Amino acid sequence: MLETPQDIPILAPMVIREIYYRLLNGSYGRRIAQIAIKGTNMQRIEHVIQTLKTKFSEAIRVEDLAEMAHMSPSSFHFHFREETSMSPLQYQKRLLEARRLLLVEDTDAASAAYRVGYESASQFSREYSRMFGAPLSVMLPIFEGTKD
Repeated sequence: MLETPQDIPILAPMVIREIYYRLLNGSYGRRIAQIAIKGTNMQRIEHVIQTLKTKFSEAIRVEDLAEMAHMSPSSFHFHFREETSMSPLQYQKRLLEARRLLLVEDTDAASAAYRVGYESASQFSREYSRMFGAPLSVMLPIFEGTKD
């Protein structure tokens, strides 16, 4: 279409529609559709994760998280584990312990990640950023000068 710009207004909507069609019918189609549909389990779990991020230092009961997601506790556990590969409490406690190791015990990020059970430092870094709202590279320099 770049070679014939006059065709763009007519062909572009059809091309976009084909892309949507192929995405939704591909192997990740169900998950992609859940992102777009309001009120899906995926969106409910994401809402709970956002709450855990803002209240990461508070003890929150799983029953309260399930209620927030409009699910029974057993359904909530199932869907949370499906999205994060861990229970809600594991999700919160593992990141808090890693953060404590980084800040209090002067442990490097890779060591902290492995000590709390992450398989890779990059996975830990992604989840840390998601939980605390800033990447490790931004958070740790703040504390480096105070550890001496």
